[in-house]
Amino acid sequence: MDFQLSQQQKLLQETARKFARNELMELAKQVEQTDEPPGIEVRKQFAELGFLGINIDSRYGGAGLSHLDAVVVLEELAKASIAVAFPVFESCFGPCLAINHFANEELKQRILPRVCSGDIVTAVAMSEPGAGSALTDLTTTATITADKVILNGQKRWCSGAGHSEAYVVYCRLSDAPGAKGIGAVLVEKGADGFSFGKRDHHMGFRGIYSADMYFDNVELPLSNIIVPAGSFPKLMQAFDLERCGNTTMSLAVAQSAFDYVLDYTQERKQFGKPVIDFQAVQIQLAEMKMRLDASRLLLYRAVVNGQNGLPSINESSIAKCYANETVREVTSVAMQLMGGYGYSKEYPIEQKLRDGWGWGIAGGTMDIQKINITASLAGRRFNQRR
Repeated sequence: MDFQLSQQQKLLQETARKFARNELMELAKQVEQTDEPPGIEVRKQFAELGFLGINIDSRYGGAGLSHLDAVVVLEELAKASIAVAFPVFESCFGPCLAINHFANEELKQRILPRVCSGDIVTAVAMSEPGAGSALTDLTTTATITADKVILNGQKRWCSGAGHSEAYVVYCRLSDAPGAKGIGAVLVEKGADGFSFGKRDHHMGFRGIYSADMYFDNVELPLSNIIVPAGSFPKLMQAFDLERCGNTTMSLAVAQSAFDYVLDYTQERKQFGKPVIDFQAVQIQLAEMKMRLDASRLLLYRAVVNGQNGLPSINESSIAKCYANETVREVTSVAMQLMGGYGYSKEYPIEQKLRDGWGWGIAGGTMDIQKINITASLAGRRFNQRR
């Protein structure tokens, strides 16, 4: 068991770190101020560096590297900005991996190379007004005819909605009840009958679009079916990797907050000495560091053990939940250590607290992750409806 990154991974990490520090910091400030995502030129830069689809097979334009390689790069980019790093997140975790693992060859060839080149971003549309944590209650339907699929329904809380160019939409592809009727289709922006509601504005996640999505008799070719009815378990297997992306984003926010406050406590003086010289501050910094290292090890375990396929629900849920709790704790303590400066928008900690809080809601709440963990321990799913 080796706890060190390889030389190739260290080089990849350093390349991403330097790019983030030299090229993304000013852009990150602009995105935070305007609440608008960066333009396609940044995606093209990511593509040139090989950061899009790092863990996608090279025959589809990806780098053909590991999930761990993707995690290492995403963390460095997201330390600068989760919004700027979002195309990398979407290309390496969640929707694209569902296409990569389960879609037909025609759809893979049509979508994945365009993702890896930076021409499009693909998002996942799961939740609905009446189906969030209870995802199998979704009501969006896809009716299959002889030569097409007709999609009707509404989606909510899709990160990227209105800005991304394509969407992996979870829907009912048969009349079978619950999970048995659920599959997924791909819908591209601009399709007739596909529209968006008013853009949401959240506490954090500035620069990441979200809006209701409406499907009114949207006609799709049969080749846009990613998985048929009854494939809900497969979709959630792919989503286990999305949880690892969520974990990485949480870790990046927490680590960058810690790095900032560690420097701050050594420079800021009170009572004639640096703040770090106070024992109470030393203890808090040590506790933050312990949580960060534990989060990173849990994340690495999940992606390395899932390298030959997709991570397990147990390990991905543990990693996500712990990192979600860690980022809330670390950013909160960082703000407290900085006092009034931490609460000021002139400094980065208040933004990191806002961004960090959202990851414990996105991609399945922390409580849902704990239910997943216990279900995997017991070897059975628990019926929450009784």
